[in-house]
Formats: sequence, structure tokens, C-alpha cells
Amino acid sequence: MNHHFGVSELSLLWSLPFLGILLSIAILPMVAPKLWHHHLGKVSLFWSMSLIIPFMSEFGSSVALGEVTHTMLTEYFPFIILLFSLYTITGGIRFRGHFIGSPNLNVTILFIGTILASIIGTTGAAILLIRPIIEANHWRKNNVHVVVFFIFLVANIGGSLTPLGDPPLFLGFLQGVDFFWPVQNMILPMLLSCSILFGVFYILDCYFFSKEGGSPEHLKKIDPSAGGEQFQILGKNNIFLLLGVVFAVLMSGIWKSGVSIEILGTSLQFESILRDLLLLTFCFLSLKLGSEEIRKENQFTWFPIQEVSKLFFAIFITIIPVIAMLRNGSDGSLSFVTEIVNPEGNPNALMYFWVTGIISSFLDNAPTYLVFFNAASGDVEILTSSMNNILLAISCGAVFMGANTYIGNAPNFMVRSIAIERGIKMPSFFGYVIWSLIFLVPVYLIVGYIFFI
Repeated sequence: MNHHFGVSELSLLWSLPFLGILLSIAILPMVAPKLWHHHLGKVSLFWSMSLIIPFMSEFGSSVALGEVTHTMLTEYFPFIILLFSLYTITGGIRFRGHFIGSPNLNVTILFIGTILASIIGTTGAAILLIRPIIEANHWRKNNVHVVVFFIFLVANIGGSLTPLGDPPLFLGFLQGVDFFWPVQNMILPMLLSCSILFGVFYILDCYFFSKEGGSPEHLKKIDPSAGGEQFQILGKNNIFLLLGVVFAVLMSGIWKSGVSIEILGTSLQFESILRDLLLLTFCFLSLKLGSEEIRKENQFTWFPIQEVSKLFFAIFITIIPVIAMLRNGSDGSLSFVTEIVNPEGNPNALMYFWVTGIISSFLDNAPTYLVFFNAASGDVEILTSSMNNILLAISCGAVFMGANTYIGNAPNFMVRSIAIERGIKMPSFFGYVIWSLIFLVPVYLIVGYIFFI
């Protein structure tokens, strides 16, 4: 983002609206659930305007309009359109069959999702498989851990191996990082992390499964049809549309048309416009040609995507000055962050891993990746050669630690919303962070020790 205001003038007070929306997401669902459910859009608008109005007063309406326009056109709308297309299309795909949510089945679904995450993206894989795994475990009293580990593995760490997998890696690809760099460099940290988490999950799931008194025979007493229906994939035409989404996103990163249009000072490339139009076309085709009956069986509603779009509108608006301060490096109000990752001017891989990751947990991990990509050097040739381990640390931090909170990565909040809609009592914002501290931080400590010291 090319900021048209003096970032050196920004004090930490400008981060208050962003902290406000974060605290609202964390606290209001616990203390005022009805208020939050019915008025979250108004809460998001309040915090957005609490930044925009002072911003207009301080820097002028034209500068404020330019910044908001830039954020909306180049970040928010592409982000929401991609989520909307994946949510709509996968909502028309149905895995039919009565499955028992046993540890073996759950690990299998998590494994498939983890692989798919690098092929169709963490968002695509998460939205495609969250419904089947919820349905398989709907009968269990202890099923929250299944969704939490699903977020860890499918919605985050699984997207480590290609630029299509996770938005930070796609941004790196757009900056010139080779398409195969992630699989060549991130596969070992990814395999190590996944192996530990799969092992922990299987032990945990076996424990909770035993507490259910669970067995196939036990479940058949609850649901006589369980395990008795042949597996089917319905809505297969949507699979081709899903592949079309992958193609459109990949096209926008590879093809450079050289054509652009300018809107209020923001330049939009033709390939980006074409990508978004294609994604919306695929949505239309999915709704027009798909089966309404399949969506009913999936209990498909628009609420999760509406919730995400409203909340992330406020996040993208209020994050503007925070990202600006980070990008200003040693001259900004957050200069201490730059000094931590470059002590005495020497890049430290372990610090890049942790600082990128921690900030990615609370800011969107894609712009956070870009900030530290530029803080490290910004030169692709240097970062993929003499500073390759620094780039690996930044990439692992952004992708892995996006799992630490519900807002660290786009699909996290959507998975949570779908799970709650299906009756699963998901942990609160802080409750989920506790899960992360218990199960993810030890993994990060191991990864950091092995790869970045």
C-alpha cells in the first residue's frame, strides 16, 4: 500500500479502533451474545467509523477516501469475493453417507483436508470438509476438539506447500518467489508440525471416544442407519467450478496483462478484475445449476459469510494505520518490532519466525507476511538465496501461527461460525487461544529450535 499520509505522524493511539474490534470479537459473544448476534454489523461499523472520522479530520477527506478505497479494492473485496465463491461452491457439494466419528475416520478426514489445503487452499479445503466431519461427530458429546484441530491442520498448516495454499504464500508468489519454493523449503517444518499434531489429536480423540462408550454397535443403537449407506459425492459439477476458482487465482498471479484502470488513485490490474469477475460467475453458475436439495441437506445458510464479511470489513479498515506503522520500520511508532527481528542490524531467523507469527495471530497473516518480507530485504533474489532461512522463518510464522486465534487466518472464523450454527459449543476467543497455547506453542518451540537456531 502506498500511503499518502505521513506515517511518522502516527502514534499508537491510531491502533485503538483495531484493538476495539478485536476486543469486541473476543468479549461481546461471551457477555452479550444476543446483542452480538443481532448487531455485530453495527459494532463493526462503529469501530470502522471511529477510525475513518478522525482520519478525515487529521489528514483530509481525500486522503482518507484514497486509503479506504485502496484497502477495499485491492484487499477487502478480493478477499471476500474469494471466500464467498469458495463458500457458495462448496455449499453445493455433498458427501452423503452415515459415518461414525471414530478416531480413525476423523484422522482420515483431517489427513485428506491437510493435503487438499495446499491444492485448493486452506479456505476451500476447510469449507469443503467441515460439514462432513461435523456430521460424522454430531452424536458425540465431546466433539469440540475435532473442530479445533481441524482449524489447526486443515485451515492453516496444511496450506504450506504451494502459493495456492495460504494467502501469505500467494503474496510471496506475486512478489516473485518461485511457485515451487514452498514445497521445497517448507515441507520439513510442515511434516514435523503435522506429525506431532496428528499424533496428539489421535490420542486425545481416542480418549474422548472411549468416554462416549463409543463403538459402531453403540452408535447403531442411537442411529440404526449409521454406516449403512454407501458413500456418494453429490453436486459434482461444483467440483469443476472449484477447480475453476483455483485456475482463476493462479491466472491472476502468473499472467501480467499490462492493462490497468485507476479508481481514486488506486490502480487495478486487468487480471485481478478478471479473476474476481470469474469467481462471481462461478458462484452464479453454482447457484443456478446446482441442486437446492443438496444445499438443504448441507444446512447451507448465508449467515457465516455475512458474519465474516461484516467483521473483516472493520478489521481491514482499522488495520490501515497499524500496517502503516509496521511498514515504516525503525521510523514508525512500532519501531521496536523491527529492532527485535534485526538486533544490531543482523536478521535473526528465530525472531522473524516468532514475531511474524505472533503478529499474524492478531492481524491478517497475509499483510503481516508482506511487512516482514519487506523488513528482511524485499529483494526476492537475496531472500531466496543468502537469506533463504529468513524467508522460511517468515513463511512458517505467517502460515503456522495464523492458527493461534480465530482471526489469524480467513477460514478460522468461518469454520467456527459453521460449527456454532450446527450446535457445537466452540470455545470463546480467549478459550480458543488457550487451546493454541497448550497444543500449538510446544510445536512452534520444537520447529523454532530445529530450523531457526
